[in-house]
Amino acid sequence: LLFPVSNLCGKCRPRDTDLLQPSLNFLYWSLHQTTPCSQQRAVAVLLSNVSLLELLQKVLECTWTRPFPSEPAYLSPEDALLCSGWLLAASLVIYQHRYNAEVHQTLTLDLTEVLNAIIFRKKKPVLLLVSIMQFLRAVLRQNFSSSLLVIVIQNTAQGATQPQPSPLEDAALHPLAMQQVFSLLVSLQNLLVHKDLLLSQAVVACLETLLEYLYVKNQDVALHVASQPWHRFLLLTLLNGDQQSVLQPEILRLVTLFVRYQSSNVISQKEISLILREAAEANLPELPEATSRALHLFLRQV
Repeated sequence: LLFPVSNLCGKCRPRDTDLLQPSLNFLYWSLHQTTPCSQQRAVAVLLSNVSLLELLQKVLECTWTRPFPSEPAYLSPEDALLCSGWLLAASLVIYQHRYNAEVHQTLTLDLTEVLNAIIFRKKKPVLLLVSIMQFLRAVLRQNFSSSLLVIVIQNTAQGATQPQPSPLEDAALHPLAMQQVFSLLVSLQNLLVHKDLLLSQAVVACLETLLEYLYVKNQDVALHVASQPWHRFLLLTLLNGDQQSVLQPEILRLVTLFVRYQSSNVISQKEISLILREAAEANLPELPEATSRALHLFLRQV
């Protein structure tokens, strides 16, 4: 079925949402719900379809060209198509790298536009933000070196002259810049305060991957970013919610992150003791799996 469905997608236009959205979902789940042997073949089939990848390129670009309503009451068909497009693109990036699959057509993406889609999120639906963050995590894990992607930067994408030499930190983090890193951090923190479960999971995962990327590129920068004082305010805001919030998996993962990067000015012995006390009083066998896993990682890190 991958052959006719992928060929059908390649003949569509981005506005053919009724046909494209379920088709892209089918391609996405075909990658994720099959055996490893079939998965490698499925990746090869999709990456060999030039028309499909050209269509996917157009769909992704609609993220920053189409207007979003001021107060989206529901996920519109256009938004749903964008979600499917970003999730499929993230999966193709991951599996192309895993199987070293041949690439017949690359996707060209402006890194500044991708980051701005999260930083200046306006009224984008939660699911779209989560989908873009999933894609950003995939490219961060590969250090922006995916064979499937051509990453351009807005300042130089249209033949503009090369900007002035970057600071040492910017050179080490290329293609990211320190200003973009801090802007992204602030935006992710603001999203965490909304306390939406799906969004919180995606934000914490994105923070984890971002700090891992920074640590590989420049350890001093990673430790500096992790120890920013506004993290302390965020943590206190999250911990001052309901009594059981301390054992929520997202908060446990966030605290684990600060412990891992030795952010003593963010996470103190008081918060660590609070988590240990709450864990000791909890009925551990009845904790949800995600909470148990996050608590296990926290204890190992401590």
